Amino acid sequence: MNLEAAKKLIKKHIQGHEGFTRQAIEADRYYRVQNDILTAPGQEKRRRKLEGEKENPLRTADNRVANAFYPLLVDQKAAYMFTAPPLFDVKDDALNQYIAETLGDMYTKNAQELCVRACNAGRAWVHYWMDDNNTFRWAVVPSEQIISIHDPSIAHEVKAVLRTYKDIDDDNGETYTVYEYWTDTECEVFRTRSGDLDLLEYAPAFELIDNGESKQTSVYQHNMGAVPFIEFRNNSIESSDLSRVKKLIDAYDKVYSGFLNDLEDVQEVIFILTNYTGQDTFEFLNDLKFKKTVQIDSMGADDRSGVSTLTIDIPVEARKEMLETTRKAIFDHGQGVDPTQQGLDGTSGEAMKFLYSLLELKAGMTETEFRLGFNRLIRAICHSKGRDDIGTITQTWTRTSIRNDAELVAMCSQSMGVISRKTILKNHPFVDNAEDEEKELQAEEEQESMYPDGVGQKTTVKTEEGDKNDT
Repeated sequence: MNLEAAKKLIKKHIQGHEGFTRQAIEADRYYRVQNDILTAPGQEKRRRKLEGEKENPLRTADNRVANAFYPLLVDQKAAYMFTAPPLFDVKDDALNQYIAETLGDMYTKNAQELCVRACNAGRAWVHYWMDDNNTFRWAVVPSEQIISIHDPSIAHEVKAVLRTYKDIDDDNGETYTVYEYWTDTECEVFRTRSGDLDLLEYAPAFELIDNGESKQTSVYQHNMGAVPFIEFRNNSIESSDLSRVKKLIDAYDKVYSGFLNDLEDVQEVIFILTNYTGQDTFEFLNDLKFKKTVQIDSMGADDRSGVSTLTIDIPVEARKEMLETTRKAIFDHGQGVDPTQQGLDGTSGEAMKFLYSLLELKAGMTETEFRLGFNRLIRAICHSKGRDDIGTITQTWTRTSIRNDAELVAMCSQSMGVISRKTILKNHPFVDNAEDEEKELQAEEEQESMYPDGVGQKTTVKTEEGDKNDT
């Protein structure tokens, strides 16, 4: 692709991406408990300066408390869905083993990261490639770096991906904005200083060996057979989980912080002095502390000279009700589980599952989208093995929540002879890996078959002389 065509392509697809980036960064900020309430002091000072408004001397407290409701909601969902990530079965034990090894030790962590990024940005992305040892590798890519380019057909498949990020050149120390354009056959890399597309140039990002000589190139032929990026949507409309609760969290932060400020401001007694003869307030406080008296000038019989105090009533009940109502709304709208719910003493584990009804609804919507993404990832792994002939991929998902293991064991026992043993093992609460457990059962059965009935067992034979042990 020539530079002029690259400029037009980048300008076309970068326009609507800035809004998405702002929303993703905002959600990530709330996930790190950097709520808007923490940036409010600077905004308030700028507003007062512009409007010429003076600060209230009676209002000295300025506490800003950011409540961590949003990361709690996101972590609940990620832990509920991916503490035990989904298992895959392609009806080929050897290929199943290869898939498990390729997913690697980082599979659980990457799955949870996918969920968190999807919650924050509305969608998450996986990039896969073949390393120098011809080994399949995959990693989670920050959502704000990816711009997907879809074909105009009804299928709306991804035909290319434009990845953009900042990078520092090791040779000159300059900071560049890098643009990677990925198709189903190759990747082209461009870069520019200060984000000015008029200065766009080819970026020597890859090393090419030609006739034994090494040279830098901006084009890479990946031969993956598809665009090596996979989308994992948070839901069907790709909305962030923050959009449902942001205003509620901001309201809770304001009420909570305002209540704390009121408590701190009214701790000090406000004295009202009429016809005080002292020089300043320091002398008044000193006389009050050590002499226990204050000298006041009397102006006559109707004079009201003296010392009085000002008290401020705080609407405690109203604010308490507001905080409780807002907290409940946060967990209702955010479809989470409020850990402070009362009245659960003595409740059975099965009944407590109703607490997860909203969370299960939200998780189910995400699972529907993630199943498509994981299917594409598994097929890409099989393609790297030269296996493009796999059919349906069976995914087994496990929720991490309160459950009745005794009931599950009973259900598995009652299902013997009705469904396959492998399916029972996959759903048994004590089994982590169905393939390994099946091998253990097979080994035990083979060992038992080596001894016919009565052989190798200790028996007791009764004779006229008495009981004798025989083997």
